[in-house]
Amino acid sequence: MYKKLIIEAGKKMLHSGLTVETWGNISIRDPKTNLVYLTPSALDYDILNEDDIVVMKLDRTLVEGARKPTIETDLHLGIYAARPEINAVVHTHPIYSQVFAVLRESIPPIIDEAAQIMGGSVQTAEYALPGSMELAESCIAALGKDANACLLANHGAVCIGADMDFAFKVSAVLEMTAQIYYMARAIGKPVVIDDRLVAAMHDFAFNSYGQGK
Repeated sequence: MYKKLIIEAGKKMLHSGLTVETWGNISIRDPKTNLVYLTPSALDYDILNEDDIVVMKLDRTLVEGARKPTIETDLHLGIYAARPEINAVVHTHPIYSQVFAVLRESIPPIIDEAAQIMGGSVQTAEYALPGSMELAESCIAALGKDANACLLANHGAVCIGADMDFAFKVSAVLEMTAQIYYMARAIGKPVVIDDRLVAAMHDFAFNSYGQGK
C-alpha cells in the first residue's frame, strides 16, 4: 500500500508543476511500524515501480530496496524523529516558492488559505548543501515544533502532514500563496492578516472546518 502511494505521489508532484524532471523527493511513514518509504535517487517519477521504493527504519537501517534512496534521506528521517505526529514529507521545487527561497525571505499569511492551513509565516531554512546533514538540521529548525512548511534557501520547499493528502494540500497552498505574494509585491504592498485572526482561522480549520468536526 505505501509503495503504491509513493509512486502515485511522485507522479502527482511532477505533473502538478511542483517539481521538474527527477528533482524533489517524497516519503511516508507507517505509524504502526515506524518504517519509512522513500523515493529513490534521480529516477523518473513516471516509470517508478514498487521495486524502486526504498524502505528504512528511522535509524537509517535498510529494510527493503536495492535502489539508492533520495539524497535527502537524512532530512526525511530527521523530520519524523523530531515530529512524531508527521507521517508524510513532500520536498518540492516549485517556481514561486523558490523565488522567495532565493531571496531567503519568509512567506507571510496574506490569504485566508495560508492562514488556515499554514498558520504563521513560512520560514526559510539557512542554506546548506543538498543531501547534507546540515541541510536536514536547518530544515528541522525552520519547521520548529508546529509548522507544516518551510523553504530551503536557494533550493525548494518542504511540506509535511499527518498523511500524504495533507502534505500535498500544504504544498499547493504554499505555492499559490507564494505566487499571489509575488504578484502583489509587483504592484503594491501586500497586507498581512493580523496574527490574532490568523490564529483563529488556523484553529477553526483544524478543529471545526469540514465534516465530522
